[in-house]
Amino acid sequence: MDHLTAKQRSWNMSRIRGTDTKPEILVRSMLHRAGYRFRKNVKTLPGKPDIVLPKYRTVIFVHGCFWHRHKGCKRAATPSTNVEFWQKKFAANVANDKKHARDLRKLGWKVITVWECQLKNTDRVFRSLEKMLSA
Repeated sequence: MDHLTAKQRSWNMSRIRGTDTKPEILVRSMLHRAGYRFRKNVKTLPGKPDIVLPKYRTVIFVHGCFWHRHKGCKRAATPSTNVEFWQKKFAANVANDKKHARDLRKLGWKVITVWECQLKNTDRVFRSLEKMLSA
């Protein structure tokens, strides 16, 4: 059972950011320090990617493991209350992610996804990003 009232839960959920999350800021900071220039949350591209590197024709989505259902990640647990709602919500998120990636690839963009849990090791993430951007 949820230990919060509906009003408290609503307030908590309203505080969850859609842009400029800590993981996004961390990835942008890594890229900026290395000299990469980018745009953020470009509304004209499918899915409004978190980071767009036009020079490399690459977009980066920084996904939270909970909201975007990172397979095998302990952070992707489903809440025990209102399970049907959450399953529909998560399924829609995953379907939208796949659709946006497919649409971007059709437009000629390379799509990279960085998962929140991967950012425990920022050096590894940065090396991986550099490798993908230089390919």
